[in-house]
Amino acid sequence: MSGVLTMILAGGEGTRLSPLTSLRAKPAVPFGGNYRIIDFVLNNFVNSDLLQIFVITQFKSHSLMKHLSRAWRVGGVTNRFIDPIPAQMQTGKHWYLGTADAIYQNLHLIEGLDPEHVCVFGGDHIYKMDVRHMLDFHRNNQAKLTVAAIPVPVEQAHEFGIIEVDETGKMIGFQEKPKSNPKTIPGQPNMVLASMGNYIFEANCLVDVLNEDAKQADSKHDFGHNIIPTLFPQGEVYVYDFSTNKIRGESESSAGYWRDVGTIDSYYEANMDLISIDPPFDVYNRYWPLRSYNPPMPPAKFVHDQTNRTGQAISSMVAAGCIVSGSIVYQSILGYNVHVHSHSYIEKCVLMGNNDIGRGCRIRKAIIDKDVKIAPGTVIGEDIEADRKRFHISAGGVVVIPKGAKVGFDDE
Repeated sequence: MSGVLTMILAGGEGTRLSPLTSLRAKPAVPFGGNYRIIDFVLNNFVNSDLLQIFVITQFKSHSLMKHLSRAWRVGGVTNRFIDPIPAQMQTGKHWYLGTADAIYQNLHLIEGLDPEHVCVFGGDHIYKMDVRHMLDFHRNNQAKLTVAAIPVPVEQAHEFGIIEVDETGKMIGFQEKPKSNPKTIPGQPNMVLASMGNYIFEANCLVDVLNEDAKQADSKHDFGHNIIPTLFPQGEVYVYDFSTNKIRGESESSAGYWRDVGTIDSYYEANMDLISIDPPFDVYNRYWPLRSYNPPMPPAKFVHDQTNRTGQAISSMVAAGCIVSGSIVYQSILGYNVHVHSHSYIEKCVLMGNNDIGRGCRIRKAIIDKDVKIAPGTVIGEDIEADRKRFHISAGGVVVIPKGAKVGFDDE
């Protein structure tokens, strides 16, 4: 679609998702067996036929850049691209000072293409959105800025920008991550209207407000703290109700699904959503294909059919290259190239890929990062206090094994 430029903010450090982000940026964290977190926002734009995309990177970007080069190459068509943009200190000897500064330091990209509208979206959430619907809403209201929003429980208000709207959808109030007394939704005292961190700007407005913000020495140079509070009193900022976004082939139960996956527990729960009987996030919708990098792997294989030694996966998702050999995988997600040896039992786990699970292991409620090897007979997830001495344990009791670990071996 001409006249629309997209800038995806994918430089997040993701400290709350540690140790999964110890070697990679948050948008590069594997998700759902086949994907990276960044894939979901990119699929939203590609499926919406919006194919002028810059991906703004910063922290620990190598893994992300490598994935983008493999999975998201667009070539041969004029003015269609998905280009990663590393931090380059364009305006001085400093990295990005905030989300607004990340766009400000790349204003030359906007000015070079001269778009009518600029979409500024986060790169670290799990959801589906036909962005064309939000763009139509933005245009119909002749908005300078449109902010996508979703209701969240009031106890989570401190994590989001909280919005007030009038009956026309115009923003009339905004609180950035209020610590107390957030404005609740009228008639719903237990809910607040939260910004999703997804914005559509009229391009000239974006350029002007970022140039003005850059002059303010006391600014945090952040969209939530500075840009939205500057613009909404002028009366041309509108709020798009994400729950109204409709996608062909999606069930009613999936309407409004959006996950921040900013913590280990929220990340784990979002993965578990994929394997529920009626998943609120459906990766199988043929009208909304979810692209990613697919390595050259053979199909998954399940071997042995004997008493007490049957290779099977139940209520699970298993990626290519996996071998489930005389073992049971239950309510779990296996990424590429996982080998689960005989007499092992894996329950409610997320294995990111290239893992070797030794014979006779029992592993429950764990996230196992890439390239992890676990010795035969290892037990994880049954004694949390014992596990706490060896591994990171989330507030919700999820055991996290970091990338490249060798667990249970004498030379560990």
